[in-house]
Amino acid sequence: MRIALVNPITRRTQGYHTVGSYIPQLGLQVLAGLVPEGHEVDIIDECFGTHETEKLLAKKQYDLVGLTAYTSGSTRAYEIADYCRRNNIRTIMGGPHASACPDEAGQYVDSIAIGECDEIWPGIVEDAAAGKLQARYSGSLSDLEATGLGRAKQGMEPLNGKYSVSAIQTSRGCPVGCEYCSVTKFNGAPIRRRRIEDIVDEWNRTPKKFIFVVDDNFFGVGEAHAEWAKELLRAIIKHGKKRLWFSQTTLNMGGDKEGMDLAYKAGCRGMLVGFESFNAETLKQYHKGINRKNLDDYQKLVTGFHKSGISVFGGFIIGSDEDTADAVADTAVASVKLGIDMVQITNLTPLPGTKMYDRFKQTGKLFAEQYPSDWERYTFTETVYTPAKMTPRDLDEAIYELRYAAAKQPWVIARAFRTFWRTKSLSTAGFVFGMNHGWKRMAKIQAPHDAERFGFAPRKTERYAKVRSAFKMHLNSTWSPEDDASTPNDPPKHNLVESDMSLPVLGG
Repeated sequence: MRIALVNPITRRTQGYHTVGSYIPQLGLQVLAGLVPEGHEVDIIDECFGTHETEKLLAKKQYDLVGLTAYTSGSTRAYEIADYCRRNNIRTIMGGPHASACPDEAGQYVDSIAIGECDEIWPGIVEDAAAGKLQARYSGSLSDLEATGLGRAKQGMEPLNGKYSVSAIQTSRGCPVGCEYCSVTKFNGAPIRRRRIEDIVDEWNRTPKKFIFVVDDNFFGVGEAHAEWAKELLRAIIKHGKKRLWFSQTTLNMGGDKEGMDLAYKAGCRGMLVGFESFNAETLKQYHKGINRKNLDDYQKLVTGFHKSGISVFGGFIIGSDEDTADAVADTAVASVKLGIDMVQITNLTPLPGTKMYDRFKQTGKLFAEQYPSDWERYTFTETVYTPAKMTPRDLDEAIYELRYAAAKQPWVIARAFRTFWRTKSLSTAGFVFGMNHGWKRMAKIQAPHDAERFGFAPRKTERYAKVRSAFKMHLNSTWSPEDDASTPNDPPKHNLVESDMSLPVLGG
């Protein structure tokens, strides 16, 4: 049997997917590795564009097409399923959206796979081969350590492109339970770890020199989580090939110097941290208790990352009941003053399957409800509900101004220099340069689409001037060398091994 695994994306923000580095859709690589012998499997990833998908499906004469999709990609997934149905190709759909909306997805595909499907996927394939594909399958939260599951088919490239980095997962689940996040519902609250020896073995088999560790919460939130992460880092240092990498973690990791130093020594050069807001009431609404507890320590914890040589990619979400349109500019300025190296500010987006979506639907706040077409609007770049203290247009215009300023201002090199000043690491500064360069490039590509959508170019208003100022702040922010235990006269934290490694440009 011939199987195609497809990752559909939304067309509304295709530039966000196709500008910069191409990161593997890890779930499809995991499923590809679990296909029983005797069957052929290919991957088609629309992060490389949507134009080749139907042609490839027609050319290869597949017997089964597996679709995974986040909410914004579900509309496109249904289009692909319709094409398959018209051409007598059976389809099965899984992933976060199908798990949150199985009845809806079931109208478009032959079969639905709900939840994590590592354990049941081989059986699904055999059912399809025997002509006995069921309408619905339900997976479970696997004990990854006991089963040895979670390994991806490293090095497998899609038919329509070539990935520029590798991806690997060491754990699943997140106990934080943010109101807007679907991770806890889909992957569970307990953090489930893979076997360390399996992780290191897969690490050494990755074909790229840069890895995205896709864990939703690499370091965890308690002492036991931290100790496991440090044990893994020691194993990578001792037995792993030299790789640079990036992951996602909670803010508390910045307070664990041993953990941070081990991460840097193991090759970590950046961490995505979900700060979400500087407002305590907003953090309470988002159910982000760990950040609310550490709100007064934001600066100390960011400095903790920098002292160990690791950059901070700060994620912020605007649109809570406390926010006005000025929150975008205020957040951008506060982030740069805090010393965050890469800043991501997105629209609050209530995804199906989350507590926030249910609450917004019950209270009538949602207005983008023409499903499935409107799912393409749930991209984190467009407001799909009515905020409390501004209009949806107000929020969209404020974030448009941020992108416009990013495209127009010369700031990327200076921001990388500031990262080097803080971290003393050339490779970390190179990573930050690549990420910010990619964001600026994306903003430039998006600019004409924004201008057409909004019908104006940002004017010299007080709010826009504040946004522009965020891109002019570099070394002349509130930070000074005296804030660190070390000074810029200390030797940089780079060595010949690092210098010989090619640095990827994740952002462009």
